[in-house]
Amino acid sequence: MSHSWKNKRVLVTGADGFMGSHLTERLVKEGARVSIYIRGNSITGTVLYTLKNLAPFEKTFKEIITGNIASQDAVELIKKNDPEYIFHLAADAYVPNSFEHPREVMESNLWGTVNVLEAVRQLPRVKRAVCTSSSEIYGTAQYAPIDEAHPLNPTSPYAASKVAADRAAYSYFNTYRLPISIIRPFNTFGPRHTYDVIPKFIRLALEGKPITIYGKGQQTRDFTYVEDMVEAFLVMGHHPRAIGQAVNFGTGYDVSIQKTADLIKSLTGTRSPIVYVPQRMAEVHRLICGSGLAKKLFGWKPRVSFKEGLQRNIDWARENWL
Repeated sequence: MSHSWKNKRVLVTGADGFMGSHLTERLVKEGARVSIYIRGNSITGTVLYTLKNLAPFEKTFKEIITGNIASQDAVELIKKNDPEYIFHLAADAYVPNSFEHPREVMESNLWGTVNVLEAVRQLPRVKRAVCTSSSEIYGTAQYAPIDEAHPLNPTSPYAASKVAADRAAYSYFNTYRLPISIIRPFNTFGPRHTYDVIPKFIRLALEGKPITIYGKGQQTRDFTYVEDMVEAFLVMGHHPRAIGQAVNFGTGYDVSIQKTADLIKSLTGTRSPIVYVPQRMAEVHRLICGSGLAKKLFGWKPRVSFKEGLQRNIDWARENWL
């Protein structure tokens, strides 16, 4: 279902992150009037920020909002911006960070989402608010593939924070009948990603350093290329059947971490050895997406294969990291 974003007032939180920057760039190219919400510091009345991914687009933004999404101030800042569409991606998304800072991660991910929802509740002209959940909410697959009816079994404080935010978003839809949709992306990868397993392996491979695998490398993930996930976000942002829905997006194929490392070694031509270290805390052993609902509701399906996506990611890394 086609949709024109031209001249639509759109606010993206977490816009300068990996996924947020790709989505924001696409919205700008589609002609939307985009505002972004990013972290910033205020010193003697001057707001300081640095755009790492969106610098080329800085002059195109309707407004650059800076602040902590988990602060109560966020509600008024979003209301003042008066967007028609909100894509809420701001989060502390690095799982291991939640092992050492569980409270801070919970504040960012849950209260940041509640602040966005409170703003939406007080903005009667909002047409859609997309809240970003995570495949981590499911924990290890009890059956495969994981559909939206799968039990929610978060294994880490990060995952628990995303369950809480996910269900908070649904509660605001259910209670106030707000135009909210919830996207549950499975592991997304591509250019600009700097943490998580694929960018970590690519960087180590290109630098000829040992590639470190936690455990035996048999844990699996459903990796989706960022270009396909941008389409998923846009669909959840405009399709009328997305309102009130929590929808999985992924390829339906899971790949072991061992195989991922082997393929990256092959595509980069590196001589990096693979070394094994003890299993990470709160490890999810299998994630594989059941995206039947996305296909049924929207006709969505991924178009970029895992190997092609890895090659694009490696090509980008060679140009930007070396």
